Amino acid sequence: MVLSEPGEQISHVYFPTSSILSMLSVLENGTGAEIAIVGNEGLVGIASFLEGADSAGSCYRVEVTMAGHACRVPEKVLGEAFNGAGELRHELLRYTQAFITQIAQTAVCNRHHRIEAQICRWLLLRLDRMDGYALRATHEQIANLLGVRREGVTGAARHLQECGLIRYNHGQIVVLDRPGLEQRACECYGAIKKEYARLAGTALRTARTGAITPFSSR
Repeated sequence: MVLSEPGEQISHVYFPTSSILSMLSVLENGTGAEIAIVGNEGLVGIASFLEGADSAGSCYRVEVTMAGHACRVPEKVLGEAFNGAGELRHELLRYTQAFITQIAQTAVCNRHHRIEAQICRWLLLRLDRMDGYALRATHEQIANLLGVRREGVTGAARHLQECGLIRYNHGQIVVLDRPGLEQRACECYGAIKKEYARLAGTALRTARTGAITPFSSR
């Protein structure tokens, strides 16, 4: 499901509770790449309070990449609340700075790091925002989000599976060894997680011990 396209007026701000939303930068030819994700730690629609209610518009395509629930608030309501003094304004600005860090770190990662390291970062950021250790995604979907060739994703995923870090079958990826995945991820994952904890006051969930929880998505 696409929530907004570049240039569209923002009507609502979304606060995911169990879903994950992807923000993609899209080129004129229709190709693009994921620049950030938002789960239960944040919101989509920061332009509603940074630009003002009359001029708020989306610069990115926002897609639901993991089905679930979200709360939504009319952008004018949040914009008016932001303009008032109080803790909400402070927290929204801190979250925005952390979110900008994710965008910047993702841009560097996509330019300089190997596909395998990018996939590890991609998986870990999602695990931090969901329950369980399994998610649905095809190699083609991951390649489109990372802006790389599908063959590169297939080869990297095969290697991670051979190392016993993940299990991939019929579009479902199950993380078997999260510590091992973190070791193979580039420093970008740790930098993003640390900045969210510092600025947004949100320590993203760490790996739980115990059985793997199956996950299903539409």
